[in-house]
Amino acid sequence: MAARAPSYHEALCRALAAGRDVLADEGNALDAVTRAVVMLEDDPLFNAGRGSVFTATGTQEMDAALMDGRNLRAGAVAGIFGPRNPVLAARAVMEHSPCVLLVGEGALAFCRDHGIAFAERNYFYTEERWRALQAELDRRHRGPAEDEDEQRRHGTVGAVARDRHGNLAAATSTGGMTGKMPGRVGDSPIIGAGTYANNAACAISATGDGEMFMRCGVAFEIAARIRHAGQLLGRAARAVIDELAEFGGRGGVIALDHTGGLTLSFNTAGMYRGYVLADGRIYTAIWNEPYQEW
Repeated sequence: MAARAPSYHEALCRALAAGRDVLADEGNALDAVTRAVVMLEDDPLFNAGRGSVFTATGTQEMDAALMDGRNLRAGAVAGIFGPRNPVLAARAVMEHSPCVLLVGEGALAFCRDHGIAFAERNYFYTEERWRALQAELDRRHRGPAEDEDEQRRHGTVGAVARDRHGNLAAATSTGGMTGKMPGRVGDSPIIGAGTYANNAACAISATGDGEMFMRCGVAFEIAARIRHAGQLLGRAARAVIDELAEFGGRGGVIALDHTGGLTLSFNTAGMYRGYVLADGRIYTAIWNEPYQEW
């Protein structure tokens, strides 16, 4: 993994630059997070869109969501395969339907009706993800190892942004977990668990053990602590992530509050992450290390 770190840093930088450019061109926060996540979905390095992992039966199922902090509008899709960019499918649900979440065949029919671009099966196939599935199935056959690292099976991409008008937005996309049960949906498309944005509090995108993030309502819990307990973003996020760990949950969040305060909090060995300052400078990191400036 260390040998590939420069590739991850560069990919993160490209996505951050894409979102930054939207904001610099007077675009809104929702457009910025959409653009950044599209960039990450298009990169096979990440477990979303083109780089999605395989289920236990060798299929691929993708989830995505986004939320507009101005008015609490949200859209999400779950268990889909075919749309080139699941985050664009989620945005279409938000903008062109009365629903928040569409799943399976109904979601695919909706995407076709609203002109969402589809890709062929081989577009989403990567040899690395296929080998990861075989390794996971073999591991299950041999039985759990004491030093098993569950984090190697996970992966999510996400973005949060605040525009010049103070509006917040969040977007999240994932292929789920390597070897997951077909039909399994994690926290990414669940508003208040893996994705949330409210101008009165914060914007959050999460990654990690989806089931535990749903049980704890992680994204909404952080926002509630800001709104109702008056906690600062960093304290609220750290407290929720620490509480998550008490129940065995692993993962992290990227979060931005209504004042522009930022936190990237996690309880794992690392989290692929980065941010852009108001002056346009980009910073990225993977492990618990100094940020790399671009």
